[in-house]
Amino acid sequence: ISPGLLLVAGSFAAFRLLNRGLERLVPPPPSARRNRWKWRNIWTEPETLPGTHSPSPCRFCLHPGLSEDLVGTHPPGAHSLVAVSVGYFLEDFVDMLCNQKLHQSWELLFHHSVVIVCFGIAVLLHQYVGFALVALLVEINSIFLHLRQILLMANLVHTTCYRLNSIVNLGTYVVFRIATLAWMTRWLFLNRENVPPATYAVGTVGMAIMTPMNIILFYRLLRSDFFK
Repeated sequence: ISPGLLLVAGSFAAFRLLNRGLERLVPPPPSARRNRWKWRNIWTEPETLPGTHSPSPCRFCLHPGLSEDLVGTHPPGAHSLVAVSVGYFLEDFVDMLCNQKLHQSWELLFHHSVVIVCFGIAVLLHQYVGFALVALLVEINSIFLHLRQILLMANLVHTTCYRLNSIVNLGTYVVFRIATLAWMTRWLFLNRENVPPATYAVGTVGMAIMTPMNIILFYRLLRSDFFK
């Protein structure tokens, strides 16, 4: 068994234990007690804790040459970071599957399936780790997405904090989600001759799925927080 797979399994177990014990650490407010599972799930997110994903931008600051080769090279610890992320997405996938109806969670389950497959390839092959790190830049916006959910569940919608978070959320959404996915799609297109056909197919399908999903979510956020 490769060290990467062991790290994935350890990450899965750690997030599972954290999910079980988190309600004692962060008790749900009265408005969220009807949905205790969702409250635990949000607070288990690495970005909320804060997280395992946050070192991703630091890797690019410390290793500016990383963007020149996203296939074969990566800074120390980057492979471990991607493996830990796979463990988290697996745990969240199982958590939603066990606690939420399929018609309510199919979009996130689909999203997690794509991420697990793409990141799993990077972990197993020790390649495309840099590309996976670029994808983790998307999770910077998740900090504000999850804070939005927490404020909604705590019934704090009509507050200055919620309004400020809504503005920052949309701003980081454009920069770290839409722009990042556009850059990744462009990189795949420009490097299609240097990427094996099977890997190129997985990456292309992944981008074709993730980009429309994120644009639709952006529209929903814009409509809910500003035009409702």
